[in-house]
Amino acid sequence: MIEPLQLVWIAFIVLLVLLLLVLWEIHRINYRRDNEVMFGTDAFEDKVKEFAFTDKERRTLEKMIRVSSFENKDAVLNSSGLFEAAVTRFYDLRNVFSVSDETVDAVERIREKLGFTAVNPLTQICSTRQFGIGDRIDLLLDDGRVFKHSEIIHRSEKEWFIAYDGSRGSASSLVGSEVVVRWTRPDDAVYSARLKVRSCLPGQLILPHSTDLGKQQLRRWVREQVSIPVVATLPDGTSCGGTLFDLSAGGIMLGLPLECRSGQHMNIKFELPSFGDENVEIEILRNLGHKNSDFPNYYCLTASFSGEFGWTQERVLQYIFEVNKGKNKA
Repeated sequence: MIEPLQLVWIAFIVLLVLLLLVLWEIHRINYRRDNEVMFGTDAFEDKVKEFAFTDKERRTLEKMIRVSSFENKDAVLNSSGLFEAAVTRFYDLRNVFSVSDETVDAVERIREKLGFTAVNPLTQICSTRQFGIGDRIDLLLDDGRVFKHSEIIHRSEKEWFIAYDGSRGSASSLVGSEVVVRWTRPDDAVYSARLKVRSCLPGQLILPHSTDLGKQQLRRWVREQVSIPVVATLPDGTSCGGTLFDLSAGGIMLGLPLECRSGQHMNIKFELPSFGDENVEIEILRNLGHKNSDFPNYYCLTASFSGEFGWTQERVLQYIFEVNKGKNKA
């Protein structure tokens, strides 16, 4: 008869054997991945020649691909999203601050040669490493302070520096705190990221990079110029009157006597001609300042619908359709 202690040892040995088998299989897969020819190698070689990668850039690409989860060797050359995913994993495994300057410079050159920076209007934006020096961003602090049109002064693969004038608090007081940065790409979207301030220099905040970007799509709907009274109610319960300047199924432009900040939410009420009252939540995208000469005291604000807005969107579409149908008949 087998003693209980013997059963425990037998179970332990079985589990140990299974663990060794799993570890051996992982080692075998990793060895094959690091040494065997990957699928898509021919396409990879063709693109290396096409983009005239240097030996250093090619070796860096090889290292990035080997630590990625992609099966196709040329995958990172086909998509900015896959490229930035491979870059992030490469830096995370090696600790970006331990990677040599020669290697990070090679990664930056590869990105530029592939056209995966924000300068290319056709590329997908999925990392702050794609932003460019001189780009303007809005900086939102947790206490509600907003710094508009701060400038990216310097950007490397390891971190990036933005201007901070210190007029409303020293830069050193923000080190370790979280801020929200918002960058608008014309005709595309507003990109945002919540980041912890790493350190500072006189007139500059130093931030880490992020691939966790929020994306607020800019309006691509047909817009109709309007002049409709609106009542805006802020989260604290205060309200004010304003005017809708244009209207689309994706969002609006409105004028308010308040200097609202990007990301601010509020409710608005207005009467849609022939369709009745609308009450919908919106999110402010951009504050364009005093741009409407007919309403010099109003700030022009672009905003997107937020929350439950499906019914309002449907009625706005019907309204725009009816207006344009009337124009065509005329």
